[in-house]
Amino acid sequence: MSNVDLEKIRITNLRKFAIKESLDRLEAELPGFQPEEIVASICAYEEELNIGGVLEKMPATIDGKPYTTLVVVDGGTDRTAEVARSFPGVVVIEFPVNLGHGVALQVTYRYCIDHGVKYAVTLDADGQNDPAEMPNLLAPLINDTADFVLTSRVLGEDKTSDTMRKTGVRFFSIVMNRMVGAKLTDTSTGYRGLRVTMLADVIDRLQQSQYQTAELLIVCLKRGWRPAEVPTVWYPRASGTTKKGKNWLFGFRYARVVFGTWWRER
Repeated sequence: MSNVDLEKIRITNLRKFAIKESLDRLEAELPGFQPEEIVASICAYEEELNIGGVLEKMPATIDGKPYTTLVVVDGGTDRTAEVARSFPGVVVIEFPVNLGHGVALQVTYRYCIDHGVKYAVTLDADGQNDPAEMPNLLAPLINDTADFVLTSRVLGEDKTSDTMRKTGVRFFSIVMNRMVGAKLTDTSTGYRGLRVTMLADVIDRLQQSQYQTAELLIVCLKRGWRPAEVPTVWYPRASGTTKKGKNWLFGFRYARVVFGTWWRER
């Protein structure tokens, strides 16, 4: 076995250990807890200044339906987990180290699968998404007209000022549509509604520790699950700066995930 293979095994085992530790802590904090059929998941990395504002905006119900708010804290050294735990009813999975946004999402999906959740919503921890839009986001799932619902800044309104990012949203949508034969306007959004039976079908095919939005979408579409879009208003970050890196670096890494996933799933 090569040194590269041994390193991959070491990293995989360390990741499994960190995830198990975080889930064991959750079980100790909330023994036997069973989430509602709808889970709204917020993956957060060093967002102590923003997570409270997002949680304050979470509605009591979604169109009269109860739901569970889950915050997956992806390591970090600030008070994100402490702030999230200060909100009654919020469930917190806290990684002991930073594992990556894609890993945090995969843990969310597996948690929903293992606990019999029916629908999952993922939204950002930085204040760019409005939780009041969740009923509109879930409607196609509940009405059984879609399995994967994306919010679209193109159909709605993008209030951010980064023209390069806006151009990137449209560019990657064109590229991914041609790859998978879809007609979507915003394939880069992390504000999504997901049928959990779909997640159960694709979870073992997900590999990305970062930029998993594109990977999940391509895998789901390649396996025949039904997409839909709803308009959204996309706001600037409430505070701080993006963790995605400079535009050119984010674009390069995102493109690598897009083409790599398409090649793997073709």
